[in-house]
Amino acid sequence: MNDRQQDAAPAGGTVVKRVSDLELAVTRVFDAPPRIVFQAWTDAALFKRWWAPKSMGMVLRSVEMDVRTGGTYRLEFGSDAENTFAFFGKYLEVVPPSKLVWTNEEDPDGGISTVTFEEQGGKTLVTFSETYPSAEALEAYKGGLDGTPEQFAQLDEVLAEMGASGG
Repeated sequence: MNDRQQDAAPAGGTVVKRVSDLELAVTRVFDAPPRIVFQAWTDAALFKRWWAPKSMGMVLRSVEMDVRTGGTYRLEFGSDAENTFAFFGKYLEVVPPSKLVWTNEEDPDGGISTVTFEEQGGKTLVTFSETYPSAEALEAYKGGLDGTPEQFAQLDEVLAEMGASGG
């Protein structure tokens, strides 16, 4: 068990941790099997329901996902069509239901995002990490994970609904 898993397991909540000068990681155990949690990360309609933290007032206007190695994604945020911004990139690795790796190409200093889904007695330990090309890039983007605890709480709600409907 690595130190990220040890930090996440006792509390059962979301843990945000700086792993190194280049990497940040978020861990949380979800009360659903990996195949269901993986589906919530890879189905555009489900992803749209939980990815944008509601308290930040952001609206995820559109989600395009071609979830396969070499496929692309584009997430467009904004309150209206004139005031939008997008995150986009490509999937470097897709291993259902255990791992996703993608680029963040909206900025030259964008990181590589990795999420793993580890089965733990019918639950799933999710480890979401971002690795940046430099310590300066990490410093510039580290606030981007501030909303992750809320995102993951929203994901909990979606997973509960998926469980109630049979996934």
